[in-house]
Amino acid sequence: MAATRLGVLGWPVAHSRSPAIQNAALAAAGLSDWRYQLLPVAPELFDEVVPALPDAGFAGANVTIPHKGAALALATGPTPRARAIGAANTLVFTAPGEIAADNTDAPALVAALPVAATGATALVLGAGGSARAAVWALLDAGVEQVTVWNRTPERAAALCSELGGTPAAGARPADILVNCTSVGLDGGSPFDRLPIAAGDLTSFGCVVDLVYTPAGTVLAHEARARGLPTVDGLELLIGQGALSFELFTGRPAPVAAMRAAVAGELAAADGR
Repeated sequence: MAATRLGVLGWPVAHSRSPAIQNAALAAAGLSDWRYQLLPVAPELFDEVVPALPDAGFAGANVTIPHKGAALALATGPTPRARAIGAANTLVFTAPGEIAADNTDAPALVAALPVAATGATALVLGAGGSARAAVWALLDAGVEQVTVWNRTPERAAALCSELGGTPAAGARPADILVNCTSVGLDGGSPFDRLPIAAGDLTSFGCVVDLVYTPAGTVLAHEARARGLPTVDGLELLIGQGALSFELFTGRPAPVAAMRAAVAGELAAADGR
């Protein structure tokens, strides 16, 4: 019997920890005939590849940079949340020619916040699919004011006009800082590419960095060094991955197994 397949669509995607996390979850759930894999797909091929996945045995797929907007556009059955955000990170192939889409980034972000959302202020860095999910999720959770910065100001303005929030030319103090850019993925310092310096971090109540690296990002390290409550990208990956797992399989996610897989991956990376 052929294995049921799942994967993560991205470009690039080699850095993703999703296969280790999801395969550990599948094993813990007793789904021995399921497999999860990397799916590197260039943007110009995305619309061609995704509809062909069910015939190749795929039940669904996660979606990461830069495909989240394109994933929503392909969906025949997007959830109201994904439609409102304008981006999807989870696709489920429910029937021939049908693609259900949801966005699990939004609820995972709210669940991971180390401070109360209601009445808070937030600064979101970025204007891509992850930023759209963050802005929608924060406003939906009761954040009073969301400010959005992007290196291309027009994109921040467009996002805010659609979802709410206020575009800004620079950083402003806030209760919550959320980095939704890919800055830091290369392991380098983010402070020459973002509108904040390391010393500015104390003007925020907490820091959420969607980026993750084996050693942890510079932004997360600097925030923790200043005693700020900090959520890194791996924690968010587990949160959204657990919700995606449940959509894929219809079973509760074995979160402990997913966390253990992350720890094992990081330990292996440190040993190299």
